[in-house]
Amino acid sequence: MKKFINQPENVVLEALEGFAKAHGDLTVYNSEPRFVRRRNLKERGKVALISGGGSGHEPLHIGFVGEGMLDAACPGEVFTSPTPDQMVAAAEAVHRGGGVLFIVKNYAGDVMNFEMAAEMVEGEIETATVLVTDDVAVEESTYSQGRRGVAGTVVVEKIVGAAAERGVDLKGCERLGQKVVERTGSMAVALSSCTVPAAGTPTFQLGENEMEWGVGIHGEPGRKRIEFLPADDIARRLVEAILEDLTPSPNTPLLLFVNGLGGTPLMELYILYRAAAQFLEEKGFEIARSLVGSFCTSLEMAGASITLTLLDDELIELWDAPVLTPALRWQK
Repeated sequence: MKKFINQPENVVLEALEGFAKAHGDLTVYNSEPRFVRRRNLKERGKVALISGGGSGHEPLHIGFVGEGMLDAACPGEVFTSPTPDQMVAAAEAVHRGGGVLFIVKNYAGDVMNFEMAAEMVEGEIETATVLVTDDVAVEESTYSQGRRGVAGTVVVEKIVGAAAERGVDLKGCERLGQKVVERTGSMAVALSSCTVPAAGTPTFQLGENEMEWGVGIHGEPGRKRIEFLPADDIARRLVEAILEDLTPSPNTPLLLFVNGLGGTPLMELYILYRAAAQFLEEKGFEIARSLVGSFCTSLEMAGASITLTLLDDELIELWDAPVLTPALRWQK
């Protein structure tokens, strides 16, 4: 194992300390219990958005703390859920009187711990939860109860974050989040495994000419192992799987999001975007918005995912709204 680390047991601690030094203009890092919050909290009454999950998926979630997205994020150990005390402390730190919305990827540990946190603050802070289930690859896995939450989480956090910034109330943010989840699908493929620092060996092995089709962001098995394919064929098959799940009408505007899993050069992501866009346009779809880059990763895994979100005027307006976070930023 060759990684830019010191001791494997300190990777999350040292990464968070580095994050805090790099992005102290936008965020505040609380070391015990661990969470990252916005430096400049909004006025009273705003709904506070909190997400979190295992480390190793950066910039998800800590990289999306800031104006127009999350108010706080709770990082666990590598590929391990954060604990309820982290979520409670984050909620108490960022609650502004409008309630707290938890955005949770659908993995057993995350779901259980966020539910416990909601119970622990019951009577003091009103909470609601949006469960992200965008992975169309598998319905059941050893890591999730039903469909997994993957790169579509970024889309949920961006759109609901914009709504909360505008003053939409807790129930409205919850409904909007559910709408985005229902209109979003993702599918991933891996060309190599990742190596969890504490383990020191690859999570799985692939043959020289194999790909893991439908891989999860923790290295979970996908639908099947298949023979390596050219980029155009990979992109087309990923998009086909998502379209089969979402069944959009041809005139539906789409967000096309091509995401790297940590070890894929941006050049290759643009090749995948080119192929996916061409295929969608040939099918009569309008690509209204796009995002390309490594935003929901799996350590150093060589691979990529494609996410499609079915847009409408409301979602386009919220996607375009200003955002200022360490990992995502634009002005309208």
